[in-house]
Amino acid sequence: MPFTFFNTLGRKTETFQPRETGKVGFYGCGPTVYNYAHIGNLRAYVVHDILVRALRRAGYEVNHVMNITDVGHLSDDADSGDDKMVKSAAERGKSVLEIAAMYTAAFFNDTDRLNIRRPTTVCKATEHIADMIALIQRIADNGYTYSAGGNLYFDITRFPAYGELALLRLDDLKAGARTAVDEYKRSPHDFVLWFTKSKFENQALVWDSPWGRGYPGWHIECSAMSIKYLGEQFDIHAGGIDHIPIHHTNEIAQSEAATGKKPWVRYWLHNEFLVLDKEKMSKSAGGFLTLQALVDKGYDPLDYRYFLLGGHYRSQLQFSWNGLEGAKNARASLTDKIRVLAEKAGRAGEGGGAESTAKYAQTFNAAIEDDLNTPRALAELWGLARDSAAEPRAALAAAYDMDEVLGLGLRAVLEREKQPEDEEFKREIEGIITERAAAKQAKDFARADHLRQSLKERGIVLEDGPGGTIWRRMAGTV
Repeated sequence: MPFTFFNTLGRKTETFQPRETGKVGFYGCGPTVYNYAHIGNLRAYVVHDILVRALRRAGYEVNHVMNITDVGHLSDDADSGDDKMVKSAAERGKSVLEIAAMYTAAFFNDTDRLNIRRPTTVCKATEHIADMIALIQRIADNGYTYSAGGNLYFDITRFPAYGELALLRLDDLKAGARTAVDEYKRSPHDFVLWFTKSKFENQALVWDSPWGRGYPGWHIECSAMSIKYLGEQFDIHAGGIDHIPIHHTNEIAQSEAATGKKPWVRYWLHNEFLVLDKEKMSKSAGGFLTLQALVDKGYDPLDYRYFLLGGHYRSQLQFSWNGLEGAKNARASLTDKIRVLAEKAGRAGEGGGAESTAKYAQTFNAAIEDDLNTPRALAELWGLARDSAAEPRAALAAAYDMDEVLGLGLRAVLEREKQPEDEEFKREIEGIITERAAAKQAKDFARADHLRQSLKERGIVLEDGPGGTIWRRMAGTV
């Protein structure tokens, strides 16, 4: 059975057919690294991980590309508001690049703890300015731009299909336009491709370009980097639903204006918000929760991953501590059942038995192939784990296979339990933790960061909390 996805472009469920047989080009919008990711942000990356895991398990070769926005992301998608990177750097007394490096490392620490596999390619905006300039030049050469007040703008009236993704009509946009905040825009919905002197004259990061010394608009980075690594047309683009009306709409316009090829992307997948007290979780509103905040309250990051699996990615998910506690208990119970299954499998004799689990495998696959229906898929894993009639070896193999998509690290958890930590090894780790604490006390943060990274490379994650620093192995490591 082939995958079917709800395609935001057209608002309908479609059978997935990649451009090239057996291969998938996938671009997932990455983080803006001006602060820690909150747990609502992290929902998107769990969704992307499940998508990639499912496709690879089905035999596809997936080229997964993700950007890191480390320059030029304003607090409003429509080219207004503060520059998030510059504002964060000023507040913390660091350079923009220092802020970007710090929060990029923090982001990947979070994704590692959630057992999210790294993308094939991670590309930083600051390292692809030349690609952005080249793409903007193509857009300009094709007649889609105008200069005003020192900025280069994309003229949406030159692109009749503008707004197709968000179900916006160009005539309605023009008819309903109000006076723009940016006086130089011909239409409030035009957007900046390249900023120069008209905004943030003391911008920290600027580059030479054919339009003056300045910096790129936010939207152009995703187009430039996805085209660089995936080609001028590719299969899947994913992100949060908040990207639909402006960011992804603008990406389509500028990409297709540059290349002349339509569609730029064939399938658009968007995840809904995680909501807290019926409000979207956002950094700008304050009071957001980080993954570390959950850890500090005694939860394993995989408890949160389990919590997310219980909601379909296209449905809003209400976060509550009671809900997370339920997920923690359910994950512990599931692990216990797999542990018992593994013990039975170890005592079982040779033999078949795959037929006893075939129905679960089929219904699990059907759930995942049906627009990544993780609640149904998780229910099938539970059904398998509870089925006392299933042959143990076949059932254990099937459970591990399902977890290749769900990513709960069931095999790794049981493997770690079978291998008690060597006392000498534990003393070594505790010694490094003590040395790191001393380095932090001496304000030698470079040394402290080096020690943390050296442990991470060995599969050891440090978690700082009110009671001190504890360590654990990363999910998926032994």
